[in-house]
Amino acid sequence: MRAITNKIPSKILLKRIFPAFSLSSHSLSTSIETKSQKLDRIANELLSLNPVELHDYSILFGMRMGLKNSALASLSAGASPSGSAPPTAEAEPKEKTLFDVKLEKFDAGAKIKIIKEVRSFTDLGLKEAKDMVEKAPGFLKKGVTKEEGEAIVEKLKAIGATVVLE
Repeated sequence: MRAITNKIPSKILLKRIFPAFSLSSHSLSTSIETKSQKLDRIANELLSLNPVELHDYSILFGMRMGLKNSALASLSAGASPSGSAPPTAEAEPKEKTLFDVKLEKFDAGAKIKIIKEVRSFTDLGLKEAKDMVEKAPGFLKKGVTKEEGEAIVEKLKAIGATVVLE
């Protein structure tokens, strides 16, 4: 075999072994450089993902690789590769940080005061605030901190509204 390869020029040998690669040696080296640049770009993009995106990517990658759903479930649940069980949700309950202020009902006599108060903590106009109050039960403000939500609830309860913090 060695005698045959010495007699055949390397370009012809490459063409016969790899017919799809009828490239010159220069273009072959540039395609290798392009592949390493592509891998560097992919690695940089993966490193720039936030934890939620990384989690979603790992599930998508596993599905594309043909992993079974049970293997994906154990990976997404946070099981270690050694097979130990993930910590239970009851062991570490997550504390809620953002709350929604919900108007359940109100006294008809206090409707105007409630509309004024709703306008004070939202950026709504008079008509929008009135419509929001009249559509009770409904959310007045979403995604507020606990302290801000409790302040709003106290103000609205003082003027005759039934409000909850969810």
